[in-house]
Amino acid sequence: MSNSDWTAEVTFDIPFHDVDLMGIVWHGHYAKYFEVARSKLLGGLDYDYRQMKASGYAWPVIEMRIRYAQPMRFEQRVIVQARIIEYESRLRIAYEIRDAESGRRLTRAHTDQVALDMEGGEMCFASPPVLLEKLGVAHS
Repeated sequence: MSNSDWTAEVTFDIPFHDVDLMGIVWHGHYAKYFEVARSKLLGGLDYDYRQMKASGYAWPVIEMRIRYAQPMRFEQRVIVQARIIEYESRLRIAYEIRDAESGRRLTRAHTDQVALDMEGGEMCFASPPVLLEKLGVAHS
């Protein structure tokens, strides 16, 4: 598996229920858009949330950082890309939202997730072998 396999995209039109009175997406909805792209990415790696649980690890988000460059508006078609950029001690996923028509970048963000051993409740200081296997990365 190559790093190019560590990317997924979703495309959708901004729905009415996600905008404010000005027709602009409320900032709190961005996390939902990232989650949709992240779920597609992890599913493509055969390590979605059910598989994470079955492997004995939870992966809580411990940090999210967002840079709003341009507003998104009602009925705008957007592309949300999720890409794994770190995996050794945490799972860092970078996001970019672009206007589907122009390709203009609207938002950049990233989330950090850490492996949590569900049996003992302990946070792992290195990503568990199951993630490395799903990424196709050699581990010792």
